[in-house]
Amino acid sequence: MRAHPPALEKRGPLRTALLPLAMAFRAGVALRILAYRRGWLRTRRLNCPVISVGNLSVGGTGKTPVVAFLAETLLRLGWKPGILTRGYRRQHGTETITLEPGARRAPDPRVVGDEPALLARKLPAVPLVIAADRYRAGLVAEERFGVNVHVLDDGFQHLALGRQLDVVLLDVTRDYSRASLLPAGPLREPLAALARAQVVVLTRAELGDALPLENEVRRLNPGIKIFRSTTRLEKLVDVASGNGLAAEALAGKPVSAFCGLGNPQAFFRDLRDWKLTPVVETAFLDHHLYQEQELATLARHATEAGAAALLTTEKDVMNLPREWKSTVPILACVTEVELEPAAAFDELLASCVETSRMRN
Repeated sequence: MRAHPPALEKRGPLRTALLPLAMAFRAGVALRILAYRRGWLRTRRLNCPVISVGNLSVGGTGKTPVVAFLAETLLRLGWKPGILTRGYRRQHGTETITLEPGARRAPDPRVVGDEPALLARKLPAVPLVIAADRYRAGLVAEERFGVNVHVLDDGFQHLALGRQLDVVLLDVTRDYSRASLLPAGPLREPLAALARAQVVVLTRAELGDALPLENEVRRLNPGIKIFRSTTRLEKLVDVASGNGLAAEALAGKPVSAFCGLGNPQAFFRDLRDWKLTPVVETAFLDHHLYQEQELATLARHATEAGAAALLTTEKDVMNLPREWKSTVPILACVTEVELEPAAAFDELLASCVETSRMRN
């Protein structure tokens, strides 16, 4: 069984009907950028350097794992990073929420958002401030936690906050040459917007040929730094018990997979690349909040297909019901991002942060 959400890139008559709206959206984007460049809209700057991680599309580029990787790298290099994030689809979205460092912190994903909840658990030493106003969030992070470098989550279009480095993610498995702007397609900005970025990370490089996209990026911005990232499966974790399981334990056995991501096919392809055998693949919309009935249906289909377990992502675990039961084990795929060339990325980060602090 395969169930998939509607394609982000609209097709046929619907896409054609939406193209005038996409053209109006493009004009609005251009006007907004001009307003910031001319000073008609204000860009505010924090006391400490800001490194933005963002993308050109509405999702599905693997942003959250790269944000975690970036924060971990800054920690390893001796800095005290904090993460500034909006907390997409959280309850009471106008509130400012601070998550102080702590080994056992486990915030409610429905209160803070699924991605901040995941980052909080993966990065216990890194404070998070969740707010629509990322400038005020940054001030809180500096004053309360002594943060000396900020990671701005999903920040490429957040021009209200100044940054020292823009890292933009592009998914190798996506065809950007045919993609339209919202609402006809998934793009927030055209590829030409890469002219204002300093770094591009080509994500999911293990799943496709990165060279054509790399060549297009260099054509648009000859001086940009380009890195490639791959996703490695570290282990599987039983969601109910918290026990870890080596991926080899399921090698060759049929499994069922489900996710609610911007690019679900990349996850299913990763599973096969990790020598797992999904016989059922079910995709929901990005940030989907699962219901008990849906889990029961997933378990039933898995049993009918002879699957040994239900596999999903760490992010999707954040969106499971608070109390749930499944007749089939649900296992989370715990992954790690690897960037190449790694040494050059470390050097770039260290140089950016150090230079910015010296100027301040």
